[in-house]
Amino acid sequence: MQTQRRERTRTRTQVWARARQWQRPPAKRVLDVSLGSALLTLTSPLLAAGALALAARRPPGGVLTRSPRIGLNGHVFVLRSLRTRHLRLDLLSRLPYVVRGDLSLVGPEPLAPDDAGPAAAHWRQELKPGLTGLAQVHSRSGMPWYEPDLLDQHYAEHHGMGLDLAILARATHAPLREAARGLTRRGKARLSDTDHRPSGYSATEEVGTVSTD
Repeated sequence: MQTQRRERTRTRTQVWARARQWQRPPAKRVLDVSLGSALLTLTSPLLAAGALALAARRPPGGVLTRSPRIGLNGHVFVLRSLRTRHLRLDLLSRLPYVVRGDLSLVGPEPLAPDDAGPAAAHWRQELKPGLTGLAQVHSRSGMPWYEPDLLDQHYAEHHGMGLDLAILARATHAPLREAARGLTRRGKARLSDTDHRPSGYSATEEVGTVSTD
């Protein structure tokens, strides 16, 4: 009898210890999982249709692009996305990385290992790279002071839920406008090489691949 009591007491102690160790996920992660899952569910039919259309065209290199990217704490992962910019399907195809935690909905550009210099390591590796971000929503502003690295660093120093929601609101504007235009005219999926980078950039000027315009 005493042995059973001691066993029950030990079990309750272990349960309480686990409960004290558990911490509520931060609001940013909750937003990533909830909104990312919802978007992935809603866009899955469109992504499947895009993948089939690309497979029928047999693009060089296959349906998916594959490139290594640096994540939180310097973790390197392979980022795969659809090889098309039509309706931003390449961007939407990266939603599984948001749900599983390699990317966040909003964050700095996901850089390749060769592009991440030592000067950026102290703040870039403290945040998950983003599906979109401050640098991405300003990528076509044309303003000389909108340098991607400076914008990413500004986000790293001032990030919060308010800024994240503002960036998400601005990021959805251009794709929705493009989708509305697509409904009024027939278009063909445009194939890109590996990323959707602005035309005219050289390899040394490129800092990332995610675009939301």
